Amino acid sequence: MADKEHKGALILDEKNFDDTIASWVTIVDFWAEWCGPCQMMIPVLNQFADMMEWKMKVAKVNVDENPNLAAKFRVMSIPNLIIFKDWKPVEQLVWVQPLDSLEKICGKYLGE
Repeated sequence: MADKEHKGALILDEKNFDDTIASWVTIVDFWAEWCGPCQMMIPVLNQFADMMEWKMKVAKVNVDENPNLAAKFRVMSIPNLIIFKDWKPVEQLVWVQPLDSLEKICGKYLGE
């Protein structure tokens, strides 16, 4: 995984996941390197992360490297984006999402 591909998103694993989503609104993209639709989400998520800087966290979890996290949140299909607010999952989006959809859905949890 190249940093330039995921420049806007925090990279989460089992060690830093809970601390990262403990506060604020966080959208977490569960993805895999081999997943074509996941690769389509990378530029969208990077742009969204740039737009949302200081408003919310944008993060990624590689399901191949973190199968326990994927299982914990019942991630069966990828890309799978889960929105967390103060550690609780509040919404789940499966498949590729356009930028305007991410803005609208996350805006509900940001009070926008």
